[in-house]
Amino acid sequence: MILTVTPNPSLDRTYEIPALTRGAVLRAGADRVDPGGKGVNVSRAVAAAGHRTTAVLPLGGPEGTLLSRLLTGQGIDVAAVAVAGRTRVNVSAVEPDGTLTKLNAAGPELTAAESEALLAAAGRHAAAGAAWTVCCGSLPRGLDDGWYAELVARTHRAGARIALDTSGPALLRALAERPDVIKPNADELADAVGRRLVTVGDAVEAAEELRAAGAGAVLASLGPAGQVLVDGTGTWFGSAPVATVRSDVGAGDASLAGFVTAGGVGPDALAAALAHGAAAVRLPGSVMPAPADLRPEEVTVTADVPFGRPLSLPRTRPHPRSPEGAVR
Repeated sequence: MILTVTPNPSLDRTYEIPALTRGAVLRAGADRVDPGGKGVNVSRAVAAAGHRTTAVLPLGGPEGTLLSRLLTGQGIDVAAVAVAGRTRVNVSAVEPDGTLTKLNAAGPELTAAESEALLAAAGRHAAAGAAWTVCCGSLPRGLDDGWYAELVARTHRAGARIALDTSGPALLRALAERPDVIKPNADELADAVGRRLVTVGDAVEAAEELRAAGAGAVLASLGPAGQVLVDGTGTWFGSAPVATVRSDVGAGDASLAGFVTAGGVGPDALAAALAHGAAAVRLPGSVMPAPADLRPEEVTVTADVPFGRPLSLPRTRPHPRSPEGAVR
């Protein structure tokens, strides 16, 4: 069983539009409402692949009720923690070339009691036989930067492995508790080490630093440049080219779901991550791929890492993080 923890879930409404014009009245060609939040997306992808999953998340208001109903309808066990605030609603506009404009609401502010209830629920369900706990996304108001570190510690005490997909100070503080896997993108990787990353080799070096700081493995998404995995089995590079991107909402979450359901270790897990991520971007909104959507024959994974290959979108401005915030 794969357990997910999403401290700031959402309802995601996606509109497909011909073009985004500021100040204009736009007519959508199609729209949909999906359960949202990075951990929620992981559960949706795990369920779509035919595996059992439980989603631990705070829910409030009619939005929370609808979110729970949508998840249950997708075969996901919902472990809801009731909160006083209302679950947020996010809005996305997707253009024909795949360009995404997203408005994310802040979400409710959790109390100290609600924070503890969420941690307790995660620990209780992890101890009930979870192979992995996957915790993802930004922290809502009311949870401090050490919340994920406490979740990692409690998950390990419950006997489960944990994959963490977050960024900034929350990621850096969690490293001390030695998460089994972390999944940064290129920008988050650069933020964590406090410097620009220009090549795949730079990304590998940064991943090695995060492993030295406590991460068991680093699965780094580099956008169109591919993905790298640095773990106890070695350093691996993979790619899965996609000719037409329909929507990249939730693609990274689908990738992480593929990784953990394939065991979460080594090149086979990386290949599964790439296949799931590539399938997700070919689908509308935040639809998660089913097995029939996967094209594993289009995935390439190798130990021959192209260290000199440029990243597609290197930073072109001074890095905002001070040296004191970087991992050394």
